[in-house]
Amino acid sequence: MRTQFLTPLLRGSIGFDHVDRLLDSLSRVDESAFTYPPYNIEKVGEDKYRITMAVAGFGQDDIEIVQQADVLVIKGKGQADAAETTFLHRGIARRAFERRFDLADTVKVVDAKLENGLLHVELVREIPEAKRPRNIPIQGAAKVVDQKIAA
Repeated sequence: MRTQFLTPLLRGSIGFDHVDRLLDSLSRVDESAFTYPPYNIEKVGEDKYRITMAVAGFGQDDIEIVQQADVLVIKGKGQADAAETTFLHRGIARRAFERRFDLADTVKVVDAKLENGLLHVELVREIPEAKRPRNIPIQGAAKVVDQKIAA
């Protein structure tokens, strides 16, 4: 049924065969995986983006950022509490996490900063010359001119 639903949407698209697989994987993912840690995705320029993730309690050494092909993975190492700590209320989760972002093949990570409990990951879209729009000249019937008459 899903294929019939998507057919009108993908009729003019080429190379988007992975959409069906993406929808299948989204239907099977645990919903709590989308809530921790909270994050924003901002467009800060024509071809510039920023992911801001709330990582309170995590230090620079506790977070790993890896871009491999078209996937950005941000991992946080969970930390065990001291045995003598007794919480009356625990609102700051310091559990391990792994957040994945699918990137277009033209998007690259250029910078990452951790300040005031927020992780800022800067991204830039760089379109190679071969993928930029270009005008295609239309060829017409060639006119044959007798060079003796032209001279």
